Amino acid sequence: MTRQPDREAEGEVPRSTPIEPAAPERARSGWRWTWTLPLVLCVAVGAAVGLGGYTFVYAKGASYLQNDPSACANCHIMNEQFDGWQRSSHRAVAGCNDCHAPHTVVGKYVTKATNGFWHSFAFTSGRFPDPIRIKPSNLRVTEEACRGCHEDIVHAIDSAHASDSDHRGALSCVRCHQSVGHLH
Repeated sequence: MTRQPDREAEGEVPRSTPIEPAAPERARSGWRWTWTLPLVLCVAVGAAVGLGGYTFVYAKGASYLQNDPSACANCHIMNEQFDGWQRSSHRAVAGCNDCHAPHTVVGKYVTKATNGFWHSFAFTSGRFPDPIRIKPSNLRVTEEACRGCHEDIVHAIDSAHASDSDHRGALSCVRCHQSVGHLH
């Protein structure tokens, strides 16, 4: 009977044992996966906390969650609009959010968040027209607010012009009355 050579003694590894990478290679790949993800997460969280802190402390971001019209003048770009609103007939009955935010809770805060982001971006980067102009989406919100508060008179005016196909849908409160909320 011939004897089988001892494979383990000769340096061969049985097939059931997994082959592990050499220690230095294992250490390098372990560092990559062990430290990279937490490092990236820490940097991302730090950036978010830093920007959030800047927005809510230095830039008075929390004031935008309220309904105080003076919050709109936190940025010096809006001083002319705020001063005009203070002299307008609407000051006694409407604040900024009454005309510039939808009247549903979700719509109001979605609009405030969207506008807050883009206003911050524009004012920080200096990329905005001077004088500032209302965007089409915000113009629709303001138009709906006018029509909601002045529903009776708007209905009468719209009804009078309904038969005139050239003007149907062309009537806009803010086109003819653009300085009502902000006197210039």
